Parts: sequence; C-alpha cells; structure tokens
Amino acid sequence: MNKITQLFNIKYPIIQGGMVWHSGYKLAAAVSNSGGLGLIGAGSMYPDVLRNHIQKCKKVTDKPFGVNVPLLYPNVEEIMQIIVEEGVKIVFTSAGNPKTWTQWLKEKGITVVHVVSSSKFALKAQEAGVDAVVAEGFEAGGHNGREETTTLTLLPIVKKQLSIPLIAAGGIATGKGVHAAMVLGADGVQMGTRFAMTVESSAHQSFKDYCVQAQEGSTFLTLKELAPVRLLTNDFYYQVQEAYKNGATIEELKELLGKGRAKKGMLEGDLVEGELEIGQIVALIDKIQTVNDVFNEILEEFNQSIQKEFVF
Repeated sequence: MNKITQLFNIKYPIIQGGMVWHSGYKLAAAVSNSGGLGLIGAGSMYPDVLRNHIQKCKKVTDKPFGVNVPLLYPNVEEIMQIIVEEGVKIVFTSAGNPKTWTQWLKEKGITVVHVVSSSKFALKAQEAGVDAVVAEGFEAGGHNGREETTTLTLLPIVKKQLSIPLIAAGGIATGKGVHAAMVLGADGVQMGTRFAMTVESSAHQSFKDYCVQAQEGSTFLTLKELAPVRLLTNDFYYQVQEAYKNGATIEELKELLGKGRAKKGMLEGDLVEGELEIGQIVALIDKIQTVNDVFNEILEEFNQSIQKEFVF
C-alpha cells in the first residue's frame, strides 16, 4: 500500500487520464478492473451522455472509478450534480480554479484531485483542500501548461513544497517511467497517451493507427494564446503555423480552431482537418494493446527496474 492506493482503494498507483474523446466507460472500467483507477472524461460529454457512461461503468466494474471534469467547460454545475446523484466518489478537476468546487465536493464525501502544471498552482490546489495533486509536465498530450516545465523538473520542485500525495503525469508510459517518477517523489502516476492507444479507448481507429506511426518530434505545443495544446502534425497543425506566420490575432486563431475540431480528429478520425491531441511519449508506443496487456507490461518492467542497483 502507498498513499495513492490507500486514497483510492486500488491495487496499483496507476491512474488513466480522463482524456476527451478517449475516456468512455469501456476504458475507465478496463483500467479499474486491471487494478488501477479509471476516469471517465466529462470534457467531451453532454451531461446526459456522462450520466449514461457512469451508469454503464457501474455495471461493468465493482472497482473504484472517477470522473475528470475540466472546470472551464460549460454545464459544469449540471455535471457536478450528476456526479453526486450517481454516487461517484472520486473527481479529478482541471483547467480552472480548484477553490470553486473542492469544498462542495468534499462535503458530499467525494475525494478531489486537481491537475496542475506548476508548483504555484499545486500550492493553490493544496490550499483549496484537495486530497492530492497531479503535476503534469509539458510532455503531456492535450491541454497543457504555458510554463513548458518538463516532468523531470516539475516533480521534485512540487514535491519539495507539497504535503499531500503527488501524482506524476506527462511522458510516462512504461514501467521504467513509473519507477523514475516515484524516485523523483511521486506517489503514483497518471497516464494518458498509453491508454489512449488501447483497444478500449473510444478514439477512432484511424487516429490510433496514425499515433502508432508517430516519431520523436511528431508533436508540438501550440495555440498558447487560447489554451496550450499538444498536437500531432497534420494539415490542421500546419494551418495553425501558417496563421502564426501571418500574424493572426486571437480572434483569427479562434475562428481557425472553430468548434468540434478535436471531435473531428480523435473521435471521427479526420486526420487532415482534425485536432489530434497526444503526448510526446507517443513516439515510444508502436502497437495498440488491450488495457490488461498494458498493465502486465508496465508491472513486469517496473518490477525488473526496481531490482536493478546502480552504483557510482
């Protein structure tokens, strides 16, 4: 047992990122059934869709699972109400002020974790009363911190200042990566990209296949003026870069991004015009596996890694 397995009542301190367009009930339940903590990603769901996924998840797993809620999204009040009504006991919040909802959720008996990209925001989350913090380095996929602090740098800085459990995220996809994060002070890890590329992920097969082909340098952090996001290179990404070259205003960037661009790319598989969010570590992943196979691989490599002794 460690702080994270105790906090969530899970077997392994491995948490699946609540990624938009990937994290439906099938992925969350598969991760929870494998001994980790699965998260349903509310960010890409209308409230009634979220309720449906929570209900389905409860039918296919009797293990703990949670919901990831980006606080800046619309319908957040309705989403929180559904979470309480459906008896969800774990909520991960991101993209907003943790003070807004933390105490309200905790009064309902819910464990609250907030995702941050800097030690400054980690301390604010701790002050807001969260039970744990996810410190996410800029290697991570999807929406990201503006600071561009890497996980290797961020973890020890946050650990030094934090008294609550710390979860590492960003660039972690292997057993060795889990071991490294823990050596740097993490009590657990959150993985997005590795679980995005599983059979159970709800992303389109074309998107998964495109990810398998990705190389080192295939992803870039962009659109900082709106909300920083790490994207795979494709026609849409190059349109964004062209807009920057032409001195695009924030309004012009918003217009280019438009609505439903991420859904088009990741859920519908439009590899040309879609927004393709994924982490840097995608370059290391060369196959689509089941969640169970991913866990077996990570645990085997982790156990091998901790048995090695390095002597200087």
